[in-house]
Amino acid sequence: MSSIARLAAAATAAGVVSAALVLPAMGSSGAVVVAATEALNFRPEELEEPPLAEKTTVYDAEGNKIAQFYAQDRKVVPLERIADVMKTAIVAIEDDRFYEHGAIDIEGTARALVKNLASGGIGQGGSSITQQYVKQVLLNSASTEKEKNAALEASYARKLKELRHAMAVEQKYTKDAILEKYLNIAYFGAGANGVEAAARRFFGVPAARLDLAQAATLAGAVQAPNRTDPNLGAKARALLLQRRNVVLDRMAELGRITRAQADAAKARKLGYKGVKQPNGCQESRYPYFCEYVRHELLSDPAFGRTQRQRELAFSQGGLKVHTTLDPKAQKAAEAAIKKHVFASDRALAAEALVEPGTGAIKAMAASRPFGGSARRNEISYNAAADKKHGGLIGFQAGSTYKTFTLITALKQGMKIDDGITAGAGYTAPGYTTFKNCAGENVGDPSWTVTNDEGAPGFKTLATGTWGSVNTFFMALQERVGLCPTVETAKSLGIKRADGAQLREFETFTLGINESDPVTVATAYAAIAARGTYCPPTAITGITGPDGRTADYRPRCKQVLDPQIADATAHILSGVFTRGTMRGVGGIGRPAAGKTGTTDGYATAWFAGFTPDLAGAVSIGDPRGSQRYKLTGVTIGGRYYGAVQGASLPGPIWNDTMTSALRGVAPTRFTPIDTARFGGCGQDCAPARRDPEDPVTNPPLGETVQKPHEDPPGQ
Repeated sequence: MSSIARLAAAATAAGVVSAALVLPAMGSSGAVVVAATEALNFRPEELEEPPLAEKTTVYDAEGNKIAQFYAQDRKVVPLERIADVMKTAIVAIEDDRFYEHGAIDIEGTARALVKNLASGGIGQGGSSITQQYVKQVLLNSASTEKEKNAALEASYARKLKELRHAMAVEQKYTKDAILEKYLNIAYFGAGANGVEAAARRFFGVPAARLDLAQAATLAGAVQAPNRTDPNLGAKARALLLQRRNVVLDRMAELGRITRAQADAAKARKLGYKGVKQPNGCQESRYPYFCEYVRHELLSDPAFGRTQRQRELAFSQGGLKVHTTLDPKAQKAAEAAIKKHVFASDRALAAEALVEPGTGAIKAMAASRPFGGSARRNEISYNAAADKKHGGLIGFQAGSTYKTFTLITALKQGMKIDDGITAGAGYTAPGYTTFKNCAGENVGDPSWTVTNDEGAPGFKTLATGTWGSVNTFFMALQERVGLCPTVETAKSLGIKRADGAQLREFETFTLGINESDPVTVATAYAAIAARGTYCPPTAITGITGPDGRTADYRPRCKQVLDPQIADATAHILSGVFTRGTMRGVGGIGRPAAGKTGTTDGYATAWFAGFTPDLAGAVSIGDPRGSQRYKLTGVTIGGRYYGAVQGASLPGPIWNDTMTSALRGVAPTRFTPIDTARFGGCGQDCAPARRDPEDPVTNPPLGETVQKPHEDPPGQ
């Protein structure tokens, strides 16, 4: 070879031609002069290598995968977890002298130059695996269309840039390390990035178990993955099969396999399986809990100052998210809802279970499937959570809010047997009777709250709660104050599901605020934990791609005197034995709770707890609970004249708790301080009873069947 020819080969190895470089043209005695656009520069240039985009995986409390998220389907694996035949195949077809040359294959690029000059452009790249890795890094790092186009443009300037980076890469890593990086970054088609994702997507096996035919298929795919994508149809699959056979022939030609092995592999069908790789909450087994986790991460500044940064960290960061989800509790909640409410029903039931003392969300379930199909009666929001965590506006929580007035009364020194004479109706004495926390008058003497059923008379804190008497709680709230009642609710984490400020009106105690099951369950869990409030949490720890784990610990605080929480639990226990849940019964272990039914039977609730687990169930019509009330409806194949807290949410709660706590030794509530709160205990009659009240004083020999809870007015 002449000195000029050798110079030309060296120059084209860099992907550029220097100014006035003369190369003899094939078949011509003349010369072709190629003008250069950039002077030669062979100094290595450091390549910035940001972490590869990987899948984020979410796990339940037992370590089972429940969801995954990705912008690029990829799982980075070390070279030793990639089948040797895969390494052999990719080197044979892409760069057979990879282990023999440096940053560039002089011979290969020289051959490519001849064809490029003859065609007047860049038709053949001649790029080494190292150069291809560099190109993929630049492409993956591009954040704008301009940057992406620059990484792909057919120019000698781009080739020179790649070469300088390739030289630096070759100096920095071993050949095996470069091959590992290339196999993890390469795109193979069908949405699979990296050889591990490709092996699983194409053939349903890990990269370590690829056989000869499969490895040759993937090696053939990297040249033009968008043309040979098997998901595109028969033509693309035929091209992929053709490419596979080219790879097999090349491997045999190089002596990497025998001709017999190549022929046997070529005789096989393509074998593409197209294994589906779930992406997002809609494809999770537990979509509502998944949505809660997703929104929790996307709102956490620890994962980025901006929403965009957090979205990238979540979809590309390769995180392992460990959560509080208890498969046993989740199964119990799903089964209980399914038993009582059909997925095809207009009414929507939702439930959340929360662990007292930690705030850990153990389960989230709803009666309808998650998704966007109206035909399948799906919903695309989190029915069990607030708007911040993927929910909407929630449902009015009804008489479950009476518990906050009860607690406020106990905080102010009232005893269990203290009470008020409640009338058949309650009207605020004046506009100044109720003041919100801003000091504004919110009393409404022009409107009267009534009881749908039940006789008026003297009601104690216990009997008024057991019978859920509206007029009693209005009078009680008048005594203890609206703002102190609101402050009690807030201390237990109560807030509106839509994120707006709580509506502080005189009917606050009757549950006029829209709430979500997670929030209500967490508030009741604080009572079970003897006044310790722990914000609801779904995440216990997050492991990054570097293997380091950040643990999330409960941020709990004491918000109630433990003895006041004990007295509240004591009274609420009577709801099962003497109150609105008496006809439904208990769960065979100490439990406490409160039914909730809103004005006109728009929605129905039950919130309750044991010392080990708390839960809240809501039901309403998502088309508009005030317009589509729960009267004259068929739910779960059963007709209801009117749905109350004890008729549907209560049984769902009971069934859930019975299953979720099966095998868990019962824990008793802490006995009350009778010297402070009075009361003679759960198993004896209250000190003062209303002889006209069939709930607290049933006729001798009679049993109250499914007692009716008075729906609150608004």
